[in-house]
Amino acid sequence: MRKRRSPEANIRLAVILAECAFPVVLLVLFYALRANKDFMARTQAGFAEPVRGFLGKTSSVLPFSLMELLCAAAVIWVLYTLIRMIAALFHERDKLKTLLSRLLKIAIPALYIWCAFCWLWNVGYHAPGFAEKSGFANNGVSVIGLSDTARLFAEKANEYAPLVARDADGYVIGDTRLFLSSAVNAYDGLAQDFPCLAAQLRKPKPMLFSRLMSRTGYTGVYFALTGESNVNTHVPRYTIPSTATHELAHQCGVFYEAEANFVAVVACVRSEDPAFAYSGYMLGLSHLLNALYEADRDAWQEVYGTLCPQILFDRAQSHEYWRSQETFDTGIRQLDRFLEFLTNKTSGAVTSVYDSYLRSNNQELGVRSYGACVDLLVEYFGKDTNR
Repeated sequence: MRKRRSPEANIRLAVILAECAFPVVLLVLFYALRANKDFMARTQAGFAEPVRGFLGKTSSVLPFSLMELLCAAAVIWVLYTLIRMIAALFHERDKLKTLLSRLLKIAIPALYIWCAFCWLWNVGYHAPGFAEKSGFANNGVSVIGLSDTARLFAEKANEYAPLVARDADGYVIGDTRLFLSSAVNAYDGLAQDFPCLAAQLRKPKPMLFSRLMSRTGYTGVYFALTGESNVNTHVPRYTIPSTATHELAHQCGVFYEAEANFVAVVACVRSEDPAFAYSGYMLGLSHLLNALYEADRDAWQEVYGTLCPQILFDRAQSHEYWRSQETFDTGIRQLDRFLEFLTNKTSGAVTSVYDSYLRSNNQELGVRSYGACVDLLVEYFGKDTNR
């Protein structure tokens, strides 16, 4: 004879279903309506943008990253819940029921978080982007236009390289917190040329777990659920201004990574601060040289041959830094190998997940979409736009 559920069990089941129903309905609506570009645009402008602005204003009163605090708390809570679940499995008779009950405690909050993220941030991926709103043709570029723009960026980077403050060993120096606060000023007047960038900006925050961020290969992150721009400050110093302006572009509602890179370059090179101008030209130059290397090796060699020693030094430093994030030196060989294995797997998993995330939100190139800003750079700065 089948055992009847107790009234308490029925109530608990009803509560669980009610908890799941709200985010599930909203997620179904999101995925059903995301193909409607006009609806997504209205939702982004009328709901998501104001809410993100309010969240950013609220979190800006904190001197630290609220995102990091919440992420750390979430990791601790998930681990605690999993440990309790494993311990309970040894004592409870109905192990399947115990397993499902504990997993639901993790799944339900995750469902709400993903729902909020979709309606506060992902809506922007399905609305007109920065390039479309700013009137860029986006018809591709010629090799001539690409090489001319790369040459321009090489000349400007050469011009600013000696003006940047450096230590006795040649490394770029500067106050990181000053860079972060000055990043907001880099956007002064930018909305005159690009009205869609008009926004009340709040300075990016330095990440406490910057070293851990470097291990995953990322330099910053904008977190829509707190409205914060967060910057990895453990990276080579000359890259921090362009990273900070990139994350601020997301505050302005620039969703695509390629477009955020372009906005960061424009904001930096317009700055009167040599450190920002240099950082912007170096970011653009990196994208342009990578594209030119594939398009015309001879043209790439010609441009690369014009780079001054300071630029070559900074590029080598950056390469060495990121290579160092893949290795460990604890003095214990087996531990080093384990940590390197763990780091490579974690970094690969993070990249794979983020790549899938970008593809699922209309960024068809996945993580390679970072290189797509080349078209915008050539169209905006170049002589030949190949129209």
